[in-house]
Amino acid sequence: MKVTARNQFKGKIVAIEKGSVNGIVKIDIGGGHVVTANISLAAIEELGLEVGKDAYAIIKASLVMVGVDD
Repeated sequence: MKVTARNQFKGKIVAIEKGSVNGIVKIDIGGGHVVTANISLAAIEELGLEVGKDAYAIIKASLVMVGVDD
């Protein structure tokens, strides 16, 4: 697999919560960190995503918001 995104984290799928159109996929990338992604049900099916399978969280963002406490 080759992609241009530099932030790639291999992990294990720990949960898939399916809605009517989209699903929430949670990937445990280790160190107590879980990445959550909201993707289409079609993508979940096409990729064959299932709890317990290995997957990559690939993050490519053109905008990152930063906040601080008041």
